[in-house]
Amino acid sequence: AVAMFTGKANCPYYAKAELLADYLQTNLPNFKVHKITQHPDKWEQWLHDTCETNGWEHRQCPIIWRELLDRGGKGQLLGGLSDFLEYTQQYYGITSMMLSEEMLNIAEENLQEHLEIVKEDEEIKNLIKPMQIWITSASVPICYHLIPLLASGEVFGMTTEISIHLLDTDQFKEILHGIVMEAEDMAFPLLRSISEHTKMDQAFIDADIIIVLDDVLLNLEVQSHENYIRKVSEICQVYAPLIEKNAKSEVKVISSGQTFANLKATMLRTYGPSIRPENIIAIATSWESAAKATLARKLNMNTAGVKDVIVWGNISGSNYIDLSHAKLYGYDCAIWGPPNFHRPLLNMIYDSEWLHSEFHSAPSPLSSRVSRGTAMLPAHAVATVLRYWYHGSPSEEIISVGILSEGQFCIPEGIFFSMPVRFQNGNWEVMIELEINETTQKVLGRLSHELVQEKLVALKEINEMQPYEAE
Repeated sequence: AVAMFTGKANCPYYAKAELLADYLQTNLPNFKVHKITQHPDKWEQWLHDTCETNGWEHRQCPIIWRELLDRGGKGQLLGGLSDFLEYTQQYYGITSMMLSEEMLNIAEENLQEHLEIVKEDEEIKNLIKPMQIWITSASVPICYHLIPLLASGEVFGMTTEISIHLLDTDQFKEILHGIVMEAEDMAFPLLRSISEHTKMDQAFIDADIIIVLDDVLLNLEVQSHENYIRKVSEICQVYAPLIEKNAKSEVKVISSGQTFANLKATMLRTYGPSIRPENIIAIATSWESAAKATLARKLNMNTAGVKDVIVWGNISGSNYIDLSHAKLYGYDCAIWGPPNFHRPLLNMIYDSEWLHSEFHSAPSPLSSRVSRGTAMLPAHAVATVLRYWYHGSPSEEIISVGILSEGQFCIPEGIFFSMPVRFQNGNWEVMIELEINETTQKVLGRLSHELVQEKLVALKEINEMQPYEAE
């Protein structure tokens, strides 16, 4: 059994009891003591809760009980100081002769020591600041699948705690509340907190990462394409100033979703000029993953062996799946080599008609597969890119993300365009050393024109609305 001692840090009776307990533990081989010192302001509530839980009646300080560790039952209440003195006198023939003045001095020392310990604990907790992650439009299924990936430790590392903030409108409050409760029930060790937010003025406070999942449901029979572009731009016009005002200066912003991924990134940059442009990216990994899986099925091989598929252009619009740099590792053929041995993918697939129909027709079977991946695939894509961003992508492997163009590959500046990058040391760099053929260059010109026009429409729609709104 273990004797449990709890009392107010400044209580002289608790001081007398713990000193006697220390003496007994030192001199009796089987006498074990565990002390829990409480702040005077918290003592009454703690005592009430403990007694209520155990079915005890006790009102004074200290409270002493025995934990019957070997019997699996609840603790046995001994009582207060007088009960403990009687107990030790009866069982061990030992009592305490401590004077009142000594008790008061030790009680004062206890209080000071307790306050120092509490302060030290607070300082340690403040040093371990969780990463603040905000997710917009958090009622969508992508968010539901994304939370376990972020909280598992695989994205940021097993020593990084995170706090997740779910942002959406009032009409989705119940959904957010359900997600919060379920995430809390899963008791992720690295999830410090998860909370719901519906007040826009409080959005993105202290954000380290912002994941923008807002989408518009395209139905061109109901509204024009220009109207949908306007809606996206309006969303970004709200978010961007709040990010500038409330988020950390080095905040990383990720644009994902089924529609206008590039445009959202472009507009966030346009309306949030102080946001570091290299810290805004649009996610293309869903297309990359789906393309690799399609090729692996065709070649009857493991998807993990397909590398360096490039997604160019408008991620959720017109894009181009470039296989000219794609490689196969571990492909079962007549020639074998070490683990780093690879073969060019286009040398292994001779069916050019299949390649065209599967990847380059409009609409392609691949685009329908990606558009059907409304939750698990895009959630995995976001988590994968975040892991690369913080821990680096596989050496020499090509990753496609939408980034702000600075003229690489003759792509016009000022638009977010999906292109090949590598992640290292917390940053990314464009793989400008890649050679692209004439056919690909022509496609990039067409895709660039489409994105430039999309941006111009967005800016025109907003500029036309502003005088009307001012009235």
